[in-house]
Amino acid sequence: MRILVVEDEPEMAQLLVGRLTRAGFDTDHAASFVDAQAKLDANTYSLAVLDRRMADGDGVALIPHVRQSSPGVRVMMLTALDKVSDKIAGLDAGADDYLTKPFDVDELLARIRANLRRSGAAGVAPPVTVGALSFDTQTREAFVSGRPIVLHRRELAALESLLRRLRRRRITVQRARRAGVAPAQASPGRAGGHSNPSCARRGLYSGQGGGGLRPARAHRR
Repeated sequence: MRILVVEDEPEMAQLLVGRLTRAGFDTDHAASFVDAQAKLDANTYSLAVLDRRMADGDGVALIPHVRQSSPGVRVMMLTALDKVSDKIAGLDAGADDYLTKPFDVDELLARIRANLRRSGAAGVAPPVTVGALSFDTQTREAFVSGRPIVLHRRELAALESLLRRLRRRRITVQRARRAGVAPAQASPGRAGGHSNPSCARRGLYSGQGGGGLRPARAHRR
């Protein structure tokens, strides 16, 4: 699992990166707001540890960028801003956890492990993508050409339902191909003529629904 540490104090950054690396995490360090943006554009992370008061920006303002570049990512604020109002602001901005300085490194590591367990980071589902549209099923955020779009509650629910159905159908087709069967129809929106993926799986070899999904024949050379 890969972690991004955004920290502008060199000694603190060295401590964090060193401990995380020894704990078995692939760890990148960004020393500034701009550096963090560049790393987020180039890599995908399971968790980001963000400082707040940096010379060129507040780590809270990075949260939307983190979410967009790494769907399913967990965000932890690690900062000296310890007022209750500061904590509320960070959590309301989208952080999953908020730890104040000074802190115990063992507690930090425990919080990181807990956040990664909650995220299921080892099996984070990628966003559903259709053309220029992508939808993060975990954060329920939609993007067009990488730019976030704002939807009303009903619009978001309808979009989520349609894209989840599309994902299930794609998974059905992919599993069928790995099992050695070939869809009669190449359209990603169809699986053997069934609108329900479970029905399509039941009809793999039954011949239901017309052509259905038929076993792929091996050709000898």
